[in-house]
Amino acid sequence: MTEKKKLASLPFFAAILLAIGFVYRFGAQWLRSVLIMLSHASWARKLITHFSLARRVAQRFVAGEQIEAALVAARVLNEKGMLVTLDYLGENVTTEQDAADARDHIIQLLQEIKNWGVDANVSVKLSQLGLRISPDLARENVRLILLKAKELGNKIRIDMEESEVTATTLQIYRTLRDDIGFAHRVGIVVQSYLYRTESDVHELINAGAWIRLCKGAYAESPDVAFAKKSDTDASYVKLMKLMISDGARAKGVYAGMATHDEKMIQATIDEVKAHAVPQSDFEFQMLYGIRRDLQEQLVADGYRVRIYVPYGTAWYPYMVRRLAEHPANLWFFASNLIRR
Repeated sequence: MTEKKKLASLPFFAAILLAIGFVYRFGAQWLRSVLIMLSHASWARKLITHFSLARRVAQRFVAGEQIEAALVAARVLNEKGMLVTLDYLGENVTTEQDAADARDHIIQLLQEIKNWGVDANVSVKLSQLGLRISPDLARENVRLILLKAKELGNKIRIDMEESEVTATTLQIYRTLRDDIGFAHRVGIVVQSYLYRTESDVHELINAGAWIRLCKGAYAESPDVAFAKKSDTDASYVKLMKLMISDGARAKGVYAGMATHDEKMIQATIDEVKAHAVPQSDFEFQMLYGIRRDLQEQLVADGYRVRIYVPYGTAWYPYMVRRLAEHPANLWFFASNLIRR
């Protein structure tokens, strides 16, 4: 796209953002649905990723496009007393070669983490490793990644994606977890907005799992997920209490509370204090570039904090989902776009 065409498209795109902002003013849930739709829209991705300004705005949420940029960000966070999870962006690959390329890149990432000496583990998405092609392909690719993680003394956590692949994702996780040598190398993510998650968490607790609890960032049907934020929040608190209970910790559960919601964070702190849960037995997890003030305050208060640091060229869907989770960030994006 030429610079002239970019400029010609700019007011139109700004108008779209302002229209979405108007929807936000009268209904945040509508806005969230629209943004999630846009995260999957190829026309929107092509339009937005051509703007250098959009790339600069994305830097608020994404460390960069190359491994080195992610490692620099990880080192800075480590120096601030924070742990890190690195995520090579990408999902829903359609060829075995793309899945293999992603696998090899993540294996290289694990080696570079060791070389740089940063305190970081790695999160992976099964759809980036071939899940949509074949669950067996994805499982084998993760197994090869785990072999490298085991060699280097690191860990891998499997991210959770849309509800349609939740059961398959958990099955692959269980298979790998039960392999000799992988039980303490592989973790899983659960989403509090799914009805099924409480049952899943009970099973994971019995297995002494390494778990991340988040609310969920995909558009889901009310047939499978809570439609109201208040219900998702209530589920989050209930699951948090299960995951850091005496019984769960006795089985070896180590939980990451992934949220920027101050009410959820305070509920966790209240539970920890009420039951004298050691701060070493759990951690808070937050996204790169969101609520840095809160991240630093939690560290100052003595809590473990792990920052999820994404990087890579496939930053568009990730960025838009972050806007969907935190619609107020849309004003930051729109105002910078218009000001340019």
